[in-house]
Amino acid sequence: MAKINFQIVTPERVVYNDEIDQVSLPTPMGEITVLPHHVPLITALSAGELRVKKGTDEVPMAISAGFAEIQPNKVVVLAETAERAEEIDIERAKEAHQKAEELLKTRRTDQKEFAAVMSKIEKELARLRVAERHRTKRADRVIREDELKKKQSGE
Repeated sequence: MAKINFQIVTPERVVYNDEIDQVSLPTPMGEITVLPHHVPLITALSAGELRVKKGTDEVPMAISAGFAEIQPNKVVVLAETAERAEEIDIERAKEAHQKAEELLKTRRTDQKEFAAVMSKIEKELARLRVAERHRTKRADRVIREDELKKKQSGE
C-alpha cells in the first residue's frame, strides 16, 4: 500500500517525520484529509487539530497557523507551532487562553493587535481541545484495559 512521506516543521524543530497512511489538516475552508496520490496543492492552515494516521495508530497534534505543501506522496507542514497531544500542559494552555481573553477585554487595540490576540486565543483553544480529547481517549483506553485484565483474572 502506498504511503505518504510526512513532515511537520516549526521554527524550533522538526515535530514529526515519518511515512504515514493519511493526515487530516485544519484549513480556513475546513478540514481536509490527504491520502496517497493526492493532487498537488498548497494550502494555508488554521489553528486546530492535525491528525496523523499510521496503521491503526492515530497521532493528534495541535498546530497554529501555517502552510502545507501537498504532493502525490509527500506532505510538508510549516507551522508557527506544533505540539503532540501528550506534550501539551493543559493548565498552562488554560492560563494562556485566559490571559489572552483578559487582554482582549481590558485593552482597546488596533486591528493589528486585535488580530494577534485573536490568533493567540485560537491557538490556545486548539491546544486545549487536542489535549483534553487525547486525555479522555487515553483514560478510556486505560479503563478498558483494566476491565479486560479483571475479566481475564476471573474477578
